[in-house]
Amino acid sequence: MQIHNKTLKTMFFDRTITNRLRSLTEKFPVLTLTGPRQSGKTTLLKKTFPDYVYYNLERPDYRELISADYVGFLKNAGPRVIFDEAQNLPLLFNYLQEISDNRGTNGQYILSGSQSFLLNEKISQSLAGRVSVNHLLPFAINEIPVAHRTEYANFLVKGFYPRVYESDIYPADFYPSYIQTYIERDIRTLRSVTDISLFGRFLGLCAGRTGQILNLSSLANDCGISVNTAKAWIALLEASFIIFLLRPYHRNFNKRLIKSPKLYFWDTGVASSLLRIAGPQDARLHYLYGSLFENLVISDIAKMYTHHGKVPPIYFWRESSGEEIDCLIEKSYDVLHAIEIKGGETFSGEYLKNINRFSKGVGTVQVFKTLVMPLSGVS
Repeated sequence: MQIHNKTLKTMFFDRTITNRLRSLTEKFPVLTLTGPRQSGKTTLLKKTFPDYVYYNLERPDYRELISADYVGFLKNAGPRVIFDEAQNLPLLFNYLQEISDNRGTNGQYILSGSQSFLLNEKISQSLAGRVSVNHLLPFAINEIPVAHRTEYANFLVKGFYPRVYESDIYPADFYPSYIQTYIERDIRTLRSVTDISLFGRFLGLCAGRTGQILNLSSLANDCGISVNTAKAWIALLEASFIIFLLRPYHRNFNKRLIKSPKLYFWDTGVASSLLRIAGPQDARLHYLYGSLFENLVISDIAKMYTHHGKVPPIYFWRESSGEEIDCLIEKSYDVLHAIEIKGGETFSGEYLKNINRFSKGVGTVQVFKTLVMPLSGVS
């Protein structure tokens, strides 16, 4: 069945977060939308809010126009304005606070940006209590039209960035340029990163640790940097939505924060590109295939929660003996969903051993159990 390009674009940009954004403009004077570059923020905002005036603050002429007279510009720009890449004009936030307070209406301004570490800093300084903070990540699987859903091995390489699907770009043409642009445009602007090539090596080493317990000392030694630098760079990768850290599950909440987390990428296409995986067949034969498939499933769960405006209540469980459950979703304090993720395509009863053992050891906690495999799910 053929689908015309015009139809495809309409389908692709129907994102889970859309209705939530519309609702929040009726409750807050300022709304922010952050996420990685190319995750579809600009397209989504223009489509969802066509009555808003749009300014891209990466353009020097717009920055010059606004900074020449902040108050005058905001008074005459209209009641509803989108400022894209708003972190490029830091003083704007001070004036947004004053103007939004004086008008006393909701949905006045929408701020978007890919450098959330800079955007959030300005929000906390000037707009705390006046703003709704939201995140748009690459596609979750349920956001991709059924006609373009594919086998899991292909998803590992193709990833989930909208432009790859909209323009039918080969992953090997998209991701190296995307990664280079991220390093050149986002990381180069930060004073804490002075050696860009070394940071690129660090990013590649992180890809080689996908789905593994984060060992900062090992990562720092392999890269030739200090542990403190490795810690700071991990924080940058988190803040720019390249990676996320999955915490271990403990009934004692404090222990979740103390114990070492596992490292995952928000998009498997980025991880596969860093690992030089060229296609689905290469992915199947790669030594990290199981970890990448695990990354695919866990990141998809995390995206769905994030796009509904919720902090993903997901963890992993590991005993000192090495027994592990890949993903625990905390539905409530006494209800858990345990998910075991296996990259193999042949079912084995051994796959359920850890889940069954865990469910017997948590007392009165109700545990729902799921096994996820590339071709089928077994509950």
